[in-house]
Amino acid sequence: MLVDSHCHLDFPDFANELDAIVARAEAAGVGRMVTISTRVRQIEKLLPITARFPNVYCSVGTHPHHADEEDGISSAELIELSKHPKVVAFGEAGLDYFYDNGSPEAQERGFRAHIAAARATGLPLVIHTREADEDCGRILEDEMSKGAFRAVLHCYTGGRELAMKAIDLGLSISFTGILTFKKSQALRDLAAELPADRIMVETDAPYLAPGKYRGKRNEPSYVVETAKVLAETRGVSVDELARQTTANFFRLFSKVPAVTADA
Repeated sequence: MLVDSHCHLDFPDFANELDAIVARAEAAGVGRMVTISTRVRQIEKLLPITARFPNVYCSVGTHPHHADEEDGISSAELIELSKHPKVVAFGEAGLDYFYDNGSPEAQERGFRAHIAAARATGLPLVIHTREADEDCGRILEDEMSKGAFRAVLHCYTGGRELAMKAIDLGLSISFTGILTFKKSQALRDLAAELPADRIMVETDAPYLAPGKYRGKRNEPSYVVETAKVLAETRGVSVDELARQTTANFFRLFSKVPAVTADA
Protein backbone atom coordinates (compact mmCIF):
# COMPACT_ATOMS: atom_id res chain seq x y z
CA MET A 1 0.00 0.00 0.00
CA LEU A 2 1.03 3.57 -0.70
CA VAL A 3 -0.24 6.85 0.71
CA ASP A 4 -0.60 10.18 -1.06
CA SER A 5 0.24 12.41 1.88
CA HIS A 6 -0.38 15.65 -0.01
CA CYS A 7 -2.90 16.41 -2.73
CA HIS A 8 -5.54 19.07 -3.40
CA LEU A 9 -8.81 17.31 -4.19
CA ASP A 10 -10.81 20.49 -3.65
CA PHE A 11 -9.15 22.24 -6.60
CA PRO A 12 -11.33 22.90 -9.68
CA ASP A 13 -9.16 20.52 -11.75
CA PHE A 14 -10.92 17.56 -10.12
CA ALA A 15 -14.44 18.92 -9.71
CA ASN A 16 -16.13 16.94 -12.46
CA GLU A 17 -14.58 13.53 -11.84
CA LEU A 18 -13.69 13.27 -8.18
CA ASP A 19 -15.24 9.83 -7.81
CA ALA A 20 -13.14 8.49 -10.67
CA ILE A 21 -9.98 10.15 -9.34
CA VAL A 22 -10.37 8.53 -5.92
CA ALA A 23 -11.34 5.18 -7.45
CA ARG A 24 -8.21 5.17 -9.64
CA ALA A 25 -6.07 5.91 -6.62
CA GLU A 26 -7.59 3.05 -4.65
CA ALA A 27 -7.17 0.71 -7.64
CA ALA A 28 -3.49 1.67 -7.79
CA GLY A 29 -3.03 0.69 -4.15
CA VAL A 30 -3.20 4.16 -2.61
CA GLY A 31 -4.92 3.39 0.68
CA ARG A 32 -5.03 6.87 2.19
CA MET A 33 -5.05 10.41 0.78
CA VAL A 34 -4.68 13.71 2.61
CA THR A 35 -6.19 16.67 0.79
CA ILE A 36 -4.28 19.71 1.99
CA SER A 37 -5.74 23.04 3.03
CA THR A 38 -4.40 26.25 1.52
CA ARG A 39 -6.87 28.64 3.19
CA VAL A 40 -8.28 28.22 6.68
CA ARG A 41 -11.36 30.19 5.65
CA GLN A 42 -12.12 27.59 2.98
CA ILE A 43 -12.01 24.50 5.18
CA GLU A 44 -15.69 23.96 4.40
CA LYS A 45 -14.67 22.99 0.86
CA LEU A 46 -12.50 20.18 2.20
CA LEU A 47 -14.70 18.63 4.86
CA PRO A 48 -17.46 17.42 2.49
CA ILE A 49 -14.81 15.64 0.41
CA THR A 50 -13.50 13.82 3.47
CA ALA A 51 -17.05 12.89 4.43
CA ARG A 52 -17.69 11.51 0.96
CA PHE A 53 -14.64 9.25 0.82
CA PRO A 54 -13.65 7.07 3.80
CA ASN A 55 -9.96 6.99 2.81
CA VAL A 56 -9.57 10.76 2.40
CA TYR A 57 -8.53 13.07 5.23
CA CYS A 58 -7.56 16.73 5.32
CA SER A 59 -5.47 19.40 7.01
CA VAL A 60 -6.30 22.98 8.00
CA GLY A 61 -3.96 25.84 7.29
CA THR A 62 -2.85 28.86 5.30
CA HIS A 63 -0.48 28.49 2.35
CA PRO A 64 2.23 31.19 2.41
CA HIS A 65 0.82 32.61 -0.83
CA HIS A 66 -2.29 33.57 1.16
CA ALA A 67 -0.46 34.76 4.28
CA ASP A 68 -1.57 38.38 3.92
CA GLU A 69 -5.15 37.36 3.15
CA GLU A 70 -5.32 35.27 6.33
CA ASP A 71 -2.89 37.24 8.49
CA GLY A 72 -3.84 37.06 12.14
CA ILE A 73 -5.37 33.60 12.25
CA SER A 74 -4.41 32.33 15.67
CA SER A 75 -3.12 28.99 16.82
CA ALA A 76 -6.24 28.78 19.01
CA GLU A 77 -8.49 28.93 15.94
CA LEU A 78 -6.40 26.31 14.17
CA ILE A 79 -6.58 24.06 17.22
CA GLU A 80 -10.34 24.40 17.41
CA LEU A 81 -10.76 23.46 13.75
CA SER A 82 -8.44 20.48 14.18
CA LYS A 83 -10.96 18.86 16.54
CA HIS A 84 -12.93 17.63 13.52
CA PRO A 85 -12.30 13.86 13.23
CA LYS A 86 -11.16 14.09 9.62
CA VAL A 87 -8.71 16.98 10.17
CA VAL A 88 -5.39 15.22 10.78
CA ALA A 89 -2.73 17.92 10.30
CA PHE A 90 -2.00 21.63 10.07
CA GLY A 91 -0.82 23.47 6.97
CA GLU A 92 0.36 23.75 4.47
CA ALA A 93 2.16 26.71 5.98
CA GLY A 94 5.67 28.05 5.71
CA LEU A 95 7.71 30.34 3.48
CA ASP A 96 7.73 30.88 -0.27
CA TYR A 97 10.08 33.53 -1.65
CA PHE A 98 9.93 32.24 -5.23
CA TYR A 99 6.74 34.14 -5.96
CA ASP A 100 5.89 37.58 -4.62
CA ASN A 101 2.69 36.31 -2.98
CA GLY A 102 2.37 36.96 0.73
CA SER A 103 4.75 39.28 2.53
CA PRO A 104 7.67 37.60 4.31
CA GLU A 105 6.49 39.07 7.61
CA ALA A 106 2.96 37.65 7.29
CA GLN A 107 4.35 34.32 6.12
CA GLU A 108 6.55 34.08 9.20
CA ARG A 109 3.72 35.03 11.56
CA GLY A 110 1.49 32.39 10.00
CA PHE A 111 4.25 29.79 10.03
CA ARG A 112 4.87 30.30 13.74
CA ALA A 113 1.14 30.18 14.55
CA HIS A 114 0.84 26.84 12.77
CA ILE A 115 3.89 25.50 14.60
CA ALA A 116 2.33 26.55 17.91
CA ALA A 117 -0.84 24.64 17.02
CA ALA A 118 1.17 21.56 16.08
CA ARG A 119 3.11 21.74 19.34
CA ALA A 120 -0.05 22.11 21.41
CA THR A 121 -1.96 19.24 19.80
CA GLY A 122 0.70 16.77 18.70
CA LEU A 123 -0.72 16.84 15.17
CA PRO A 124 1.87 17.22 12.40
CA LEU A 125 2.52 20.39 10.42
CA VAL A 126 2.84 20.21 6.65
CA ILE A 127 5.56 22.71 5.74
CA HIS A 128 5.80 24.49 2.39
CA THR A 129 9.23 26.00 1.83
CA ARG A 130 10.59 27.32 -1.45
CA GLU A 131 13.65 29.49 -2.02
CA ALA A 132 13.64 30.21 1.71
CA ASP A 133 16.07 27.67 3.17
CA GLU A 134 17.89 30.04 5.51
CA ASP A 135 14.81 31.61 7.06
CA CYS A 136 12.99 28.29 7.25
CA GLY A 137 15.90 26.68 9.07
CA ARG A 138 16.15 29.63 11.45
CA ILE A 139 12.46 29.48 12.35
CA LEU A 140 12.46 25.72 12.77
CA GLU A 141 15.43 25.82 15.14
CA ASP A 142 13.98 28.72 17.10
CA GLU A 143 10.56 27.12 17.46
CA MET A 144 11.93 23.70 18.32
CA SER A 145 13.83 25.32 21.20
CA LYS A 146 10.44 26.34 22.64
CA GLY A 147 9.15 22.76 22.63
CA ALA A 148 9.04 19.82 20.28
CA PHE A 149 6.59 19.56 17.39
CA ARG A 150 6.14 17.17 14.50
CA ALA A 151 6.32 18.19 10.85
CA VAL A 152 7.11 17.19 7.28
CA LEU A 153 8.80 19.36 4.67
CA HIS A 154 6.56 18.57 1.73
CA CYS A 155 7.50 18.58 -1.97
CA TYR A 156 11.12 18.98 -0.99
CA THR A 157 13.32 20.84 -3.48
CA GLY A 158 15.57 22.72 -1.05
CA GLY A 159 19.23 22.25 -0.33
CA ARG A 160 21.02 19.54 1.61
CA GLU A 161 21.72 21.82 4.57
CA LEU A 162 18.05 22.49 5.30
CA ALA A 163 17.13 18.84 4.78
CA MET A 164 19.74 17.65 7.24
CA LYS A 165 18.77 20.34 9.72
CA ALA A 166 15.18 19.14 9.50
CA ILE A 167 16.28 15.55 10.05
CA ASP A 168 18.37 16.58 13.06
CA LEU A 169 15.29 18.32 14.49
CA GLY A 170 13.28 15.12 14.14
CA LEU A 171 11.26 16.16 11.07
CA SER A 172 10.44 14.26 7.88
CA ILE A 173 10.94 14.92 4.16
CA SER A 174 8.41 14.17 1.41
CA PHE A 175 9.02 13.86 -2.33
CA THR A 176 6.79 14.55 -5.34
CA GLY A 177 7.05 13.82 -9.04
CA ILE A 178 9.88 16.37 -9.22
CA LEU A 179 12.09 13.52 -7.99
CA THR A 180 11.48 11.76 -11.32
CA PHE A 181 12.48 14.66 -13.57
CA LYS A 182 15.65 14.23 -15.63
CA LYS A 183 17.24 17.36 -14.17
CA SER A 184 16.60 16.31 -10.56
CA GLN A 185 19.75 14.24 -10.00
CA ALA A 186 20.85 16.39 -7.06
CA LEU A 187 17.48 15.80 -5.41
CA ARG A 188 17.77 12.06 -6.00
CA ASP A 189 21.26 12.09 -4.49
CA LEU A 190 19.82 13.73 -1.39
CA ALA A 191 16.89 11.31 -1.26
CA ALA A 192 19.33 8.41 -1.35
CA GLU A 193 21.08 9.45 1.86
CA LEU A 194 18.11 10.36 4.07
CA PRO A 195 17.18 8.01 6.92
CA ALA A 196 14.61 5.42 5.85
CA ASP A 197 12.28 6.30 8.71
CA ARG A 198 11.96 9.98 7.66
CA ILE A 199 10.85 9.82 4.01
CA MET A 200 7.40 9.93 2.43
CA VAL A 201 5.86 10.25 -1.02
CA GLU A 202 3.11 12.51 -2.31
CA THR A 203 1.74 13.97 -5.52
CA ASP A 204 0.84 17.61 -4.75
CA ALA A 205 -1.86 16.90 -7.36
CA PRO A 206 -3.05 18.46 -9.59
CA TYR A 207 0.51 19.79 -9.94
CA LEU A 208 3.88 18.17 -10.65
CA ALA A 209 2.94 15.00 -12.51
CA PRO A 210 5.86 12.54 -12.49
CA GLY A 211 7.99 12.07 -15.59
CA LYS A 212 5.80 9.38 -17.13
CA TYR A 213 2.87 11.83 -17.15
CA ARG A 214 4.81 15.09 -17.46
CA GLY A 215 2.66 17.88 -18.85
CA LYS A 216 -0.58 16.23 -17.77
CA ARG A 217 -2.74 16.93 -14.74
CA ASN A 218 -1.41 15.02 -11.77
CA GLU A 219 -3.61 12.80 -9.60
CA PRO A 220 -3.13 10.64 -6.48
CA SER A 221 -2.75 7.36 -8.38
CA TYR A 222 0.46 8.71 -9.92
CA VAL A 223 2.23 8.57 -6.55
CA VAL A 224 3.15 5.06 -7.63
CA GLU A 225 5.58 6.51 -10.19
CA THR A 226 7.36 8.63 -7.61
CA ALA A 227 7.62 5.62 -5.32
CA LYS A 228 9.23 3.58 -8.11
CA VAL A 229 11.91 6.20 -8.69
CA LEU A 230 12.52 6.71 -4.98
CA ALA A 231 12.91 2.94 -4.53
CA GLU A 232 15.40 2.76 -7.41
CA THR A 233 17.26 5.77 -6.02
CA ARG A 234 17.60 4.14 -2.62
CA GLY A 235 18.38 0.67 -3.96
CA VAL A 236 15.38 -1.08 -2.46
CA SER A 237 12.34 -2.83 -3.88
CA VAL A 238 9.15 -0.91 -4.57
CA ASP A 239 7.40 -3.11 -2.01
CA GLU A 240 9.93 -2.23 0.66
CA LEU A 241 9.76 1.46 -0.21
CA ALA A 242 5.96 1.36 -0.02
CA ARG A 243 6.06 -0.44 3.33
CA GLN A 244 8.53 2.05 4.80
CA THR A 245 6.95 5.27 3.53
CA THR A 246 3.49 4.10 4.54
CA ALA A 247 4.70 3.21 8.03
CA ASN A 248 6.34 6.63 8.22
CA PHE A 249 3.08 8.28 7.21
CA PHE A 250 0.99 6.53 9.86
CA ARG A 251 3.57 7.28 12.53
CA LEU A 252 3.57 11.01 11.68
CA PHE A 253 -0.11 11.38 10.77
CA SER A 254 -1.11 9.38 13.82
CA LYS A 255 -4.73 10.59 13.79
CA VAL A 256 -5.31 8.71 10.52
CA PRO A 257 -6.51 5.16 11.22
CA ALA A 258 -3.95 2.64 10.05
CA VAL A 259 -4.94 0.04 7.50
CA THR A 260 -5.23 -3.40 9.05
CA ALA A 261 -4.19 -6.59 7.31
CA ASP A 262 -7.79 -7.53 6.55
CA ALA A 263 -8.93 -4.03 5.53
